[in-house]
Amino acid sequence: MEFIKTEQRENVLIITLNRPNKLNALNRSVIGELSEHLKQNRANDDVKAIIITGEGESAFAAGADISEFQEYPTKEAILMAKRGHEVFNRVENYPKPIVAAVNGFCLGGGCELAMATHFRVCSNNAKFGQPEVNLGLIPGYGGTQRLPQLIGKGKAMEMLLTGDIIDAEQAKQLGLVNYIFPQEKLVDETVKILQKIIKKAPLAITEIINAVNAFYKKDVDGFDKEIQSFGELFETDDFKEGTEAFINKRPPLFKGL
Repeated sequence: MEFIKTEQRENVLIITLNRPNKLNALNRSVIGELSEHLKQNRANDDVKAIIITGEGESAFAAGADISEFQEYPTKEAILMAKRGHEVFNRVENYPKPIVAAVNGFCLGGGCELAMATHFRVCSNNAKFGQPEVNLGLIPGYGGTQRLPQLIGKGKAMEMLLTGDIIDAEQAKQLGLVNYIFPQEKLVDETVKILQKIIKKAPLAITEIINAVNAFYKKDVDGFDKEIQSFGELFETDDFKEGTEAFINKRPPLFKGL
């Protein structure tokens, strides 16, 4: 892997976009390597959650690599966008929690990647935006769809049409990020959040992700999905363990069964 490096802290895998000289801009190789890491760790029992962040203090990912696609014809541009959607949809629907730890610039495709994760935290120097309109383009990796879901249509439309960039405090006020941490504590604090989550029942975590995402899918009724998942979890060992632990006033030991 040339443009992504990884580190594992107990059961949390940290995926770091590693092109600091390009502000971790997303090119085909970065997206391909990210996709490969997701495939490799989907069934890896030692990985129960994932953090995506960027190398250095300047950027999470400052958009796509413009130099790579500047001369693309329409057909090639459409294929590039489809590939980005495929990988970012995989992030959004991943069965294990994925959190973006946003450090510095998070623009264009970088912001679209962060929005595809299950939720986001950031450093106090983070900057968010979809400035594609300044290039005569629109977002191509899901930005026009996910930004309104996260912050509402009116503000999302303003950001998309103006290309304006917002800071960490504005992002938190809008609900784009959950927490702001000092740069030097960003990853450590994100690991703490995920270590709390992965102590819960793994099957329930997966079904929460699926049920919440179902709300936004045109071909799935989110309420029906919730009902179905709720009933199916009654058949799991984790449910039995959780209820017995509650009754006996002891911590549960979930096994994902």
